[in-house]
Amino acid sequence: MSAGVAGDPRRFAPPAPAAHRPGTEATLLDGTLIADHWFGVPLDHADPAGRRITVFAREYVAAAHREHRHDLPWLLFLQGGPGGKGLRQSRLSGWMKEAAKDFRILMLDQRGTGLSTPATRHSIPTEGDARDQAEYLVHLRAPSIVQDAEMIRRALGSGPWTVFGQSFGGFCVLSYLSWHPAGVARALVTGGLAPLEGHAEDVYRATYERMRHRNEEFLARFPEDREGLARVYALARSGDARLPDGSPLTPGRVQALGMYLGGNTRMDQLHYLLQEAFEGPDRLSDAFLHGVYQQVSRAANPLYLVLHESIYAQPAELGAVRSDTGGTDTGWAAQRVLADSPGLAGFDPERSTAPLLTGEMVFDWYPRLDPALRPLAGVTEELARRTAWGPLYDPAVLAANTVPVAAAVYAHDVYVDRDLSLRTAAGVRGLAVWETDAFHHDGIGDDGPGILRRLLSLTA
Repeated sequence: MSAGVAGDPRRFAPPAPAAHRPGTEATLLDGTLIADHWFGVPLDHADPAGRRITVFAREYVAAAHREHRHDLPWLLFLQGGPGGKGLRQSRLSGWMKEAAKDFRILMLDQRGTGLSTPATRHSIPTEGDARDQAEYLVHLRAPSIVQDAEMIRRALGSGPWTVFGQSFGGFCVLSYLSWHPAGVARALVTGGLAPLEGHAEDVYRATYERMRHRNEEFLARFPEDREGLARVYALARSGDARLPDGSPLTPGRVQALGMYLGGNTRMDQLHYLLQEAFEGPDRLSDAFLHGVYQQVSRAANPLYLVLHESIYAQPAELGAVRSDTGGTDTGWAAQRVLADSPGLAGFDPERSTAPLLTGEMVFDWYPRLDPALRPLAGVTEELARRTAWGPLYDPAVLAANTVPVAAAVYAHDVYVDRDLSLRTAAGVRGLAVWETDAFHHDGIGDDGPGILRRLLSLTA
């Protein structure tokens, strides 16, 4: 790989403190102190004197600790995504309430999200043509996010801190342990052990199978929804149904309701949505159409689609060679696996009249159908065909890891496959795995305090 590949963390200069501007402080209803922080960091960490962007973070301190907050160690939370901003809390609850007993929590708006310098359908096109836009977006991947975090840690005057990553945030934790392990006191991961080698195709082959079983579980639990879904698909094929933004309801967009299947209780919410799908025999309700819109629209987080498959893009020397062409582009991997796999015909709207629901798979029709993504169609395709990727992880460093790290692996996770997760765990020296079938991907939303306590005990 060329030493000039954009976004290659091996080209990063040693991290210096970010320019730090403290913002406002406020008190939540439960007495929690929140403090805003703004940091100036390089867009390209390999060019520290170049263009700057802003990264925002919010500090949470429990009411009982606000007078001596500076004595508490930090816990950095890295949320799911890509393209997800930090949580906005009105009071401490769940895992955050548990963590705030011992930590001051820093909730990061990863670069491009929330109050950080935006990467949206309005801002990205101002970078130039599709190639220029892609050169900007490659700096929004996990290695750059954790380089920001390490600069922020130093700006705050913190020693090595606890890093907690959920889903894509767990991918970022692996990047942190690869590039800046000295900045991490201990690492916690929930539903987020990314594959260290291989190609995005491997991920989707595994997760399609997980989704098949989850579909079967859903329809066994709510058998009446099989007929309801068939009726919805029939109306979607008619071409008359429209979502609230005026874009068409298609079978593929109905399939995106499978996002509900990634959680224990969200399965119930899908059932309730299907129960109220119809106003009459041939009319879909506004409530149902709005529910589909909430799942498929990327107006609020375009990076989720634009960068989604790039979160699996490793350079060829680290094993990410696609077996069919020898290329290292992601190339709409989920779509290609579906087209090339006779055993997945049940997911294909061209081969099934009532196809199975999908999960986090992304397809090339998203930018064409979603008005919020149309300005980004060119750069999305450019990234799908890109081959010059910097590494996400350093397997050699992870194999020699000395940082205490623990991960919750969910046996039936439809987004982050259990078998691939365990393979990754075996590649990280000293990583303690807690495998459970009690939760799905969003387990911290069901029992965040219990899961957090378990992981902290494994890294004590």
